[in-house]
Amino acid sequence: MTSTTKKPSNNIRQGFKTGEHIVYPSHGVGRITAIEEQEVAGFKLELFVIQFEKDKMTLRVPVPKIATVGMRKLSDAVVMKKALETLKGRARVKRTMWSRRAQEYEAKINSGDLIAISEVVRDLYRSDAQPEQSYSERQLYEAALDRMARELAAVENLTETEAIKQIEQNLLKGPRRLGKGEVEAEAEAEVEATEDDAEEAAA
Repeated sequence: MTSTTKKPSNNIRQGFKTGEHIVYPSHGVGRITAIEEQEVAGFKLELFVIQFEKDKMTLRVPVPKIATVGMRKLSDAVVMKKALETLKGRARVKRTMWSRRAQEYEAKINSGDLIAISEVVRDLYRSDAQPEQSYSERQLYEAALDRMARELAAVENLTETEAIKQIEQNLLKGPRRLGKGEVEAEAEAEVEATEDDAEEAAA
């Protein structure tokens, strides 16, 4: 038999308490709305009820599983400052096939690590003077931007629009972005590197 009861709202478990915003790696910023107690086959199990308002989604996570799933508190001011500074750095694009890079970007976004997410935003950002992104690049960029903006908004009590504006201002402070000709040259070098990889694999 399974029964569920809600615990008082001031409960604290594993350093987390109801009402606070948290970061859940695969979904981003959510808020703990309650701690429930379920009884399953005679055993009592406590669950965090986490709401993700923007996604209109609710998760129930067993309290003992918090460390396993990588749920964490919002970043402090030091980490947030480092993430914003990361945006001003030079984009680092590996000379590997896009499919491999896309997997790496996705893994960074879902890691829940704010610095890793800011690196994806930096590396996939395109200014107005640059060629447009491909559809898949744009999707990954927007996913990373959304994750970073939501956390920045929660930490600094901003609206999401204000957070995105602050992120974009930091991106614009970065080194001169590649022009179209330079991007094409990079793309050619990337194709050559891919062909070299293929030849090495075949050897």
